[in-house]
Amino acid sequence: MQHLARLAYATLLWLATPVYLLKLWRRGRAEPLYRHAIRERFGWYGVDAATSGWVWVHAVSLGETRAAAALVAALRMQRPGMRLLLTHSTATGRAAGAALLQPTDRQVWLPFDTPGAVSRFFMHFQPAVGVLMETEIWPNLVHAAQRRGVPMVLANARLSERSARKADRLQALFGPAARSVALVLAQTPEDAERLRAVGAPRVEVCGNVKFDMTPDAAQLARGHAWRQAIGRPVVLAASTREGEEAALLRAWALMRQQPPATRPLLLIVPRHPQRFDEVAALIAASGLTAVRRSAWADTPPPGATQADVWLGDSIGEMAVYFSCAQVALLGGSFEPLGGQNLIEAAACGCPVLMGPHTYNFADAAVLAQREGAAMRVVDIEAAVRVASEMLVTSGRNERNTSKLRESTYPSADHALTFASRNRGAAKRMAQQIDAFIAAATTST
Repeated sequence: MQHLARLAYATLLWLATPVYLLKLWRRGRAEPLYRHAIRERFGWYGVDAATSGWVWVHAVSLGETRAAAALVAALRMQRPGMRLLLTHSTATGRAAGAALLQPTDRQVWLPFDTPGAVSRFFMHFQPAVGVLMETEIWPNLVHAAQRRGVPMVLANARLSERSARKADRLQALFGPAARSVALVLAQTPEDAERLRAVGAPRVEVCGNVKFDMTPDAAQLARGHAWRQAIGRPVVLAASTREGEEAALLRAWALMRQQPPATRPLLLIVPRHPQRFDEVAALIAASGLTAVRRSAWADTPPPGATQADVWLGDSIGEMAVYFSCAQVALLGGSFEPLGGQNLIEAAACGCPVLMGPHTYNFADAAVLAQREGAAMRVVDIEAAVRVASEMLVTSGRNERNTSKLRESTYPSADHALTFASRNRGAAKRMAQQIDAFIAAATTST
């Protein structure tokens, strides 16, 4: 039954290959990196680097790559001579991952999960260990790793109830894949329980490595400088998704009633770069004046500080945006999309307002709310209303009045405390992974 399920899965992927190629080419219009080294997507990596001993880390996209940065740093502390093989599936992940590389490292695309492609990947690189970040269990990939004796570790692992139900429905396919993973390092006890239920044989709770992400000091300084230059409050809509920007712009009418000198600046940062132009069109249609981040280098041009909206159409600058804002609205949480990571916001000292949909980061959301780093609201209209109240209250507190209501809303101090209190997962995970690297080194 398991063999038949994997055969059916592989057949579907083979049939879908033309569609997959077309998708890559279309995405490449907005993000040219998708058209780079397409042969790697099918397991063809040229003639170089065909040696064994790589420590292979797969970080599918931007968020996982940022998390991998802390884990890679901890691994290098454990094993300074480590040769890193870093793989991705998205252009944003690959672009961000380039900063993690040292001269002896290699960065390539993860192959499409067909038997031939993954077999060529393992034959070429012969990794000592594979580390998959968060949720990336690919049936043919882990099956090929098991056949070749490459231990696979699922690091910073999470599994929502929704994803667990999906895995249960596809048990014939994903059950064997989960059982093939040598070690799962889960974020929370709840994640661990669900991962054991889908078949993972060895699961340990290590915490969330994203708490170990350190915001870039230069980006924090730039964000603070922008805040000073703007001279009025900033509300950030962080990593927004489809449907959220239009609703936000409608709700922003509440802020338009305020005098221009005190009216907050709305900073919108879409989650996906291919939507930058789409969101720019939405802002224009709303009648608000807007400036795009891509229009300047380090310093906003004259007149930009008077705009109604800034569109954050850049990649890798979330720390700038979070440190510029007094409050952030959490993208992906106002539509049923599971929410985005709020830990980076907290590490930058930016309190968060989140909608009802945070199942992708359920534990972090609950903990952040409990510790005063975040607050849940029912919808985006409520988020705008509460953000306005927070800014008024913050202004009063800065003048040492009305301290009574300070604890009603999340604060920058509580956000920083929440972020620092939960560090340490990267070191714990690195120690576990290093045991597999040591075993592979000894056996060779």
